[in-house]
Amino acid sequence: MIREILAKTVLSRVAGVDTYFGLDYGMNLYRGCQHHCIYCDSRSECYGNDRFDDDVLVKANAVDVLAKELRAKRRKGVVGTGSMNDPYMPLEERVELTRSALEVIAAHGFGVHVVTKSDLVLRDIPILRRIARTSTAAVSLTVTTIDDELAQRVEPGAPPTSARLRALAELSAAGIEARVALMPVLPFLEDAWDNVSAIVQEAHRRGVRTVIPWFGMSLRDRQRTYYYRKLDELFPGLRERYEKAYGNDYVCPSPRADALRRSFEAMCGRLDIRASVRPRLVPSAQEPQLFG
Repeated sequence: MIREILAKTVLSRVAGVDTYFGLDYGMNLYRGCQHHCIYCDSRSECYGNDRFDDDVLVKANAVDVLAKELRAKRRKGVVGTGSMNDPYMPLEERVELTRSALEVIAAHGFGVHVVTKSDLVLRDIPILRRIARTSTAAVSLTVTTIDDELAQRVEPGAPPTSARLRALAELSAAGIEARVALMPVLPFLEDAWDNVSAIVQEAHRRGVRTVIPWFGMSLRDRQRTYYYRKLDELFPGLRERYEKAYGNDYVCPSPRADALRRSFEAMCGRLDIRASVRPRLVPSAQEPQLFG
């Protein structure tokens, strides 16, 4: 079900220094998500979204609220999208809420970092290019498996990996900073080096110069319950491996995380790829080395 609600606020300040995504502010224009990724942390009780998989709530006044909040900011910064839902879920093609928000961000001289699993972001390249003239305009496509079939099983409502890789190439060709969010890497499903290295190689071929990894996942309360139910349905017998390895842990690194990290960093060094970003408004040629 899709319903409209009214929002009191849209922007939230990112606490501390965000070296992963380089954000100053977060923005969520929807509640709930149509991509139905089986691992999504937004199902957790702490977010208060009891009907995450049933309802998508559209913040009907979000663009007006966003404009008001941006006007009130003394310090311009980078606005992030996609922390609690995907800003380019299928609904966005019709509603165009993200598109309208990008127009407002461009008009106020702020930067943006879009995190999405959808090639629909290509529609808004002209606005992203306008933002890039004065600030940061980056798009991270989430890619955690090189296998379209596996992606369809764990992210059933999202476009396939192959479509995301094509989108990365188009973004790069258009002069937009294209990145890969290599996260979460699901233990026992996506944490083989062959998979990780193939993603990095394919990203590099398409002009990507930043790959942001997390070799593991989170699991808590409703999120864990839903994920385990899907494991039983899609990957019989795998749930027991998770229960034995992690119990009730929230942070669940891959058993191969250390080895993956070492191999990943070595490959990134060879390909001149960064593994995170530092907050900045305008990309600098003097970026420091971000892992070591």
